[in-house]
Amino acid sequence: MNLNFGGRDLSIETGKLALSANASCTVRYGDTIVLVTVCRDVNPPESPPDFLPLTCEFIEKKYAAGMIPGGFFKREGRPTGKETLTSRLIDRSIRPLFPKGWNIPVQVIGTVLSSDKENDGDILAILGASFVLRSSDIPFQCPIGAVRVGLIGDDFVLNPITSEREESKLNLVVVASKDGITMIESKNKEIEEETIIRALKFGVSEIQKLIEFQKDIPDGSKEWTFDEQGKELKQLIESKFLPDIESALKIKERSPRSAKLHEVKDKIISEFAGESSEQGKYEKRDIIREFEDIKRGIVRKEILENKSRIDGRKLKEIRPISCEVGLLPRTHGSSLFTRGETQSLSVVTLGTVMDEQKIEELTGESYKSFMVHYNFPPYSVGEVKWLRGPGRREIGHGSLAEHALEPVIPSSDDFPYTIRIVSDILSSNASSSMATVCGGSLALMDAGIPIKSHVAGMSIGLVEDTILVDMIGEEDHLGDMDFKLAGTREGLNVIQLDIKTKGLELDVIERVLKTGKEARLKILEHMNSVISEPKKEISTYAPKLSVISVPKIKIGQVIGPGGKVIRDITERTGAKVEISDEGKVTISADTWEATESAKKIIEGIIEEVEVGKSYTGKVTRMFPFGVIVEILPGKDGLVHISQLANYRVKTPEDEVKLGDEIQVKVLGIDEQGKVQLSRKALLH
Repeated sequence: MNLNFGGRDLSIETGKLALSANASCTVRYGDTIVLVTVCRDVNPPESPPDFLPLTCEFIEKKYAAGMIPGGFFKREGRPTGKETLTSRLIDRSIRPLFPKGWNIPVQVIGTVLSSDKENDGDILAILGASFVLRSSDIPFQCPIGAVRVGLIGDDFVLNPITSEREESKLNLVVVASKDGITMIESKNKEIEEETIIRALKFGVSEIQKLIEFQKDIPDGSKEWTFDEQGKELKQLIESKFLPDIESALKIKERSPRSAKLHEVKDKIISEFAGESSEQGKYEKRDIIREFEDIKRGIVRKEILENKSRIDGRKLKEIRPISCEVGLLPRTHGSSLFTRGETQSLSVVTLGTVMDEQKIEELTGESYKSFMVHYNFPPYSVGEVKWLRGPGRREIGHGSLAEHALEPVIPSSDDFPYTIRIVSDILSSNASSSMATVCGGSLALMDAGIPIKSHVAGMSIGLVEDTILVDMIGEEDHLGDMDFKLAGTREGLNVIQLDIKTKGLELDVIERVLKTGKEARLKILEHMNSVISEPKKEISTYAPKLSVISVPKIKIGQVIGPGGKVIRDITERTGAKVEISDEGKVTISADTWEATESAKKIIEGIIEEVEVGKSYTGKVTRMFPFGVIVEILPGKDGLVHISQLANYRVKTPEDEVKLGDEIQVKVLGIDEQGKVQLSRKALLH
């Protein structure tokens, strides 16, 4: 199957690779080729989970771009950040389109086999996932298409190549089915909501070509009907425990509400577990499923019919917000952002160029000087769990917050620091990634980083056609949508949409963006009331940096034989000196005095000696015929005995001593580069 799409050939081929999978295909765009496979568990557990056990993986083989992995083992290890984020992208695109009740494990794997370094494999993996799911015997409700939309100047660009994405103000991935949009992920540079809507319309219109492209795929999926045998059990639970469930859901605070709901659930399980019915005995998992379904119905009914939310707020009301900065005395910047029961402690650390993160991707190596890391400890939701490394959720939320804050971070020319933000979620009742955005923005200003404005974010939900501003956990769990929006007063920096329905229409998204803007401006106003501009000075505990440029031909002079000169500068000043191959010199120290001292030495090393100019130099060697004076670091000249004074000098020791600092003037530089100096020329 072939299609000319966005000026490039798009092709899908099946029946050649991965023959043991339920279904497989290769998707080619330019010279980028992605193998996509799907398998379902042929031996599902006797007691399957009460959720969709879907796992999605995205793998970028280094050989695809003619690369050998770095590191000691020289082979791919744990997933990179890009692979993890793309795996989440695939999952969020296809998960809503599995039928209700499907609980057989499914795994979709996208593997980049060839990369032309211009066409990203993520879009191809989503398209391939749609293809293999439709052609397998797994019930997948409809084909989907995915595109990336860029904005260069005033023009939208379909699937921009890597070089075009560097120029683009917009990096929007949109996935849609015939029923509407199923997923959005967007990185922007303060793009207005109206432009986002136009970009979505552009992307959705192009996606229709991809859906049409898939119409000839043989639909191999089996009929799937969810067994509604729980109706009898649901009626039994409601007849005896409905008032208790409704009463528990009226408790406004999360912790006591959760405790009461757990108590009611335990009573229901104790009452009905093991009881006989026409279908057999009631299983605990079936009881829990019906309990959750009853909860869902109560919450949604209250929202739709009474415009009432669990915690008593109005539909568009934001939870109470409190902000604090400068909590931690020895960190470089800190803040505490609390919205309702969600709380983020954000800490900024400033480092040097040596602290940059090295990124190895198929497009090549790069370095990051701005990072946001998100942590979600179990106590934030009152749980007991093992502490492990960051999972997909932590990586995804940190990346989302990083992309939200990145547009306001100053350039390295204006602020030559490596910046790291760590957000520890101390308490969570939904929207913790957006709390990280707000807390990170506050901490950046507290650290004295010259960001141009605050960035705020929030999560918006949907129950049928009713919009909920600033969702809490139950609304996220029982609602139809999680729409995260973050940006400044000028526009949006990130968008992330997850849904649980078949698709959203553009008019719904337009209403959400308008509502989100109103809420964002209110949050920004609150943040500005606490700190409205960056502190004038960075923390006394942060390294003091200075950056200068050195001509490439003089890099060797600054480094010295075996690094001798740099080591000498460090010993004399206490400053650390780092120099790049391009001649960028970064000087760091605990004090500005040490930084400036090292800077002066380096400037002296690269400075050229000028004939006729006067210098203050140090006597470093003495001979019967004159003295050697160092006038610049590494540069010295001879003051002949006849040039030591304006009268006859018998021996140099009569006028100067070793280590003396004297004023001299450059008389000339001979063909060998030797400098002739005079002290007499400056004496009157």
